Amino acid sequence: MLRTLLFKTTLFIYFVLWAPLLLIGLVSKRLSRFFVYTDAAGVLVLARLITGIKYQVHYPKTDDSGIPELPNGNVRNDGKSIIAAKHMSILEIAVISKVVPNTFFIMKRELLWIPIYGWAFWRCGMIGVNRARGKTNMAKLTEQVERSVLNGGTLVIFPEGTRAKPGQRIPLKRGLLLLAHRLKLPILPVGTDAGLYWPKHGRMHSGTANVYFEPLLPSNASLDEISEAINRHSA
Repeated sequence: MLRTLLFKTTLFIYFVLWAPLLLIGLVSKRLSRFFVYTDAAGVLVLARLITGIKYQVHYPKTDDSGIPELPNGNVRNDGKSIIAAKHMSILEIAVISKVVPNTFFIMKRELLWIPIYGWAFWRCGMIGVNRARGKTNMAKLTEQVERSVLNGGTLVIFPEGTRAKPGQRIPLKRGLLLLAHRLKLPILPVGTDAGLYWPKHGRMHSGTANVYFEPLLPSNASLDEISEAINRHSA
């Protein structure tokens, strides 16, 4: 428990010390993205040094030609897709941001109100949604996502809508399907067992957390198919 308290204390100080750089980064989207994503990468370093949590990224198996095995032919020529990920901790957010170029996230609107950090999230292209009203304005959200995708971004969405505990299976939100259908984007499921080492509450445990990129699913995949893929290797 001592290492967990040390990590959380150090992380708080780290975020405070990083805040002035995020303020500087507000002058441009490119600079803001650099500071936000470098900040996230630093969290992975602190987790490894203080708590002993490492990570490993797994990709779909490939055939003899080196081309990933896909369950269908739904592949866009531009390679674009929506990443639908299991959310258990900060770790998978930081890892996905590190290994996938030009990511942007859909998040709770309230997170964009956090002083300095929320402003930086907004400046670097994160999209906030108002969950308090129950229904999201999908037309407006689709327009925002489409604009970001056309500008080279890759959407990352956590379709369960919250952090999950190990063994917990949370029904997926239908918003993912609406976005995939309207934008004709295939879905890239990502699973993780990070919650075994970095739980939502309680003591952190040393070890190697895994992040699993699964084979692409078509834009018309069902929620059950997406859920099965996300949870295939998740804790």
